[in-house]
Amino acid sequence: MNSERQRICFLTSVHAPFDIRIFHKEAQSLAKKGYSVTIVVPYGEDCEQHGVKIKAVPIPRTRPERMTSTLWHLFRAGMGTGASVFHFHDPELIPIGMLLKVLGKRVVYDVHEDVPADILDKDWIAPLIRVPISKVVGWTEALAASYFDAIVAATPAIANSFSAKRTVTVQNFPHANDDSDVAVVPYHERAPLIAYTGGVSDLRGAREMVEALSLLEPAVPARLQLAGFFDPPQLQQEMTRLSGWQRVDFWGWLSPKGVRDLLDRCRLGLVVFHPISNHTKSQPNKLFEYMAAGLPVVASDFPLWRSIIQEAGCGLLVDPTKPAAIAETILSLLERPAEAEAMGQRGRDAVRRVYNWQSEEKKLAELYSRLIGGKLRPAYSELTLPS
Repeated sequence: MNSERQRICFLTSVHAPFDIRIFHKEAQSLAKKGYSVTIVVPYGEDCEQHGVKIKAVPIPRTRPERMTSTLWHLFRAGMGTGASVFHFHDPELIPIGMLLKVLGKRVVYDVHEDVPADILDKDWIAPLIRVPISKVVGWTEALAASYFDAIVAATPAIANSFSAKRTVTVQNFPHANDDSDVAVVPYHERAPLIAYTGGVSDLRGAREMVEALSLLEPAVPARLQLAGFFDPPQLQQEMTRLSGWQRVDFWGWLSPKGVRDLLDRCRLGLVVFHPISNHTKSQPNKLFEYMAAGLPVVASDFPLWRSIIQEAGCGLLVDPTKPAAIAETILSLLERPAEAEAMGQRGRDAVRRVYNWQSEEKKLAELYSRLIGGKLRPAYSELTLPS
């Protein structure tokens, strides 16, 4: 195997350069296996961290610019890496993936979400045209996927939409570190802090979380530790007008270490997404991060999440559309710290046994061993279309 065939190029137009899945998990895991890994991404400057190169292209100012000129910049910069395998992470890059196949490159499509279902909930798309657009995108995605060398699916539910012969499920589980049992602040000494990390939006329960805090009695000094970014940005100003905002500490976007440090000070984690089609079958990274940190979780009562949480015995389920129910569930865990701590420990044990990145990266490494070794070939006659 020569050095050129060991070069891998990740492409993304949507995600941040140090995205948890792309940079901290997949790219670093492959770099540790000896591959030369470059991520081409809209960013301010070229750099290199943890053995992974970041190749910056201009940051788009608008969505139309991102979906046109940014794609051209990504393609040109990607070709400049000399990679033989291209691993892209956004459905809008499907045309680039097809072009790379025509040019003889090996192409991997990393599917983070159920894209057709996600379109049905996009508020920037007019409601009357969401269904037809969703169907067209679903057919286009399936057709294009039949030409790629491999599909990497973030969840089993997503994997079911693609050919089983070509698809590898690599789930977004956290690292299970040997030192994860060492808490900076012992659980019983922690203040009543409640964690939420990641994207903050209406559909992810932003208002319900803050309204739930306003329903707690003043004698309960609980505070929400909010770390992430608002989507859309103007939502932050709207949230500050809610009465429960006085109980919120907003930390902005934190590094992975910053998130771990924050979780080490909290008593429980919230993940109260609304019951939309793209949420009910998702496996949010924050759920498993809370578990890895030894925090009991308060989560939306979706069938998939229920099976994970009840099997692990690591939290409580709630109707995410009812702030009063969320407040009551939060209070029940704060008032029973010994039981809450035991739930958190069971969640941590479940991550150590099952829900960890170490088990997932083996599947990614095996896929790349076959790709680089030349044992995978595209099956152009095989096509799986959505029902």
